[in-house]
Amino acid sequence: MTAAIIWLRRDLRLGDNPALSQAVDAGYTPIPLYIHNDLETVWTEGAASRWWLHHSLASLRHSLQQCGSDLLLLQGNPADLLPRIARQFEATAVYWNRRYDKTAIDQDTGLKQTLVKNGIEVKSFNASLLLEPWQHLKKDQTPYRVFTPFWKALSQRLNDSWPLAAPDTLPALPASAMQQSIQLQTLGLLPGISWDEDFYSHWQPGEAGARAHLQDFVEDCLLNYSSGRDYPSQAATSRLSPHLHFGEISPRQIWTFLREQSAMQPSLETATDSYLRQLGWREFAYHLLFHFPETPGQPLNARFSAFPWRENYGQDLKSWQRGQTGIPIVDAGMRELWQTGWMHNRVRMIVASLLCKNLLIPWQEGARWFWDTLVDADLANNTLGWQWVAGCGADAAPYFRVFNPVLQGEKFDKNGHYVRHWVPELARMPSKWIHAPWRAPTEVLNEAGIALGSHYPHPIVDLAGSRTRALQAWDAVKSNHVDK
Repeated sequence: MTAAIIWLRRDLRLGDNPALSQAVDAGYTPIPLYIHNDLETVWTEGAASRWWLHHSLASLRHSLQQCGSDLLLLQGNPADLLPRIARQFEATAVYWNRRYDKTAIDQDTGLKQTLVKNGIEVKSFNASLLLEPWQHLKKDQTPYRVFTPFWKALSQRLNDSWPLAAPDTLPALPASAMQQSIQLQTLGLLPGISWDEDFYSHWQPGEAGARAHLQDFVEDCLLNYSSGRDYPSQAATSRLSPHLHFGEISPRQIWTFLREQSAMQPSLETATDSYLRQLGWREFAYHLLFHFPETPGQPLNARFSAFPWRENYGQDLKSWQRGQTGIPIVDAGMRELWQTGWMHNRVRMIVASLLCKNLLIPWQEGARWFWDTLVDADLANNTLGWQWVAGCGADAAPYFRVFNPVLQGEKFDKNGHYVRHWVPELARMPSKWIHAPWRAPTEVLNEAGIALGSHYPHPIVDLAGSRTRALQAWDAVKSNHVDK
């Protein structure tokens, strides 16, 4: 049979993989290819994502081998490697699933032109979104910038189309293919020091892990998702975000599975709608990234280009990164991030608000730290989340909404379970004081074995005073010019 290259990127799965399925249906011998692009770019995978990628590729290779095929693994510039591999195996087609950031779009456009000039058919597919960004616009054909109307219109257009099945068998690769495939370890994706030890107890990268995680979520957490998802000490969220980011599961697979489950168990319907709305936020983020490609580094709201961020904030940034701000729920979240590569979404908003609004440190600094430390570091979601909290993005919270981390902790971690787990210095603090130990009487601190400034830091910022300063900074720029 004639060969077709299946160029895999953020679609590391066999099920519901349009590029793979279409090639098989067209009668091609698929050659699954992953190219690790070692070109230096601003958004090269961070350390935590590289850990996940290593194990996801290992899982994908195992799945392909179980089907009789294998994964051709190369390293270098796709613009050089793809045409050469296509010629070498006399492939008449190259199939891939689309990506939506500007760098990937520009790369794909150039590659397609080169391949077509060489007489090679190129086809691309949607494998990671419910609808393409250019398929879902407002009536005036401009992009949505507010989530609620975006999701209302999009959810009415969706149907329960069945995800594509994974192939049971695949043709074996030509023997020469695996002779040039490099070893996964050669990519150097795993850390040189053992900071990732805790990752293994929290995650199972790969398609099988994604399916198991979805099943566990439905069985154990979905019913209480609506009421429990804001409480970081509860296992009430799906934690599917890294699996989605690496394409080990598709949003269509999740959508269909949850709809099936709620049809069989009507008690799950409300929670299912609530969760799918969160899936809609991911969709919204990708549509925004496509339509506003400059936003990973620049505010969507042009007024914020003149915002008076602090200078010389290096020490405060380090304290925030290390979970040493003296504000317990913030420190708990930052330590959870460092140890597990993940952070509860409610806590992500709290730590981001402290950085941007109380400390007046540019949101881009937080976005870069999350990019390096999150296993689900996703350019679209990361950009949307940080700009939302900073108040400079689409559908952003009003700038004057400053999360008070003490009140947030008292509301969503009332008994301090989350803080005690990740900030063990405060394990003996009474719940009444655990979210603001600097307010506790001396005798309470003594009984808890805490000396502020020694066992646990004093707060690095006054919350009330810094809130006032943030609002004054906003007042200084809000009349500059209108949004673009």
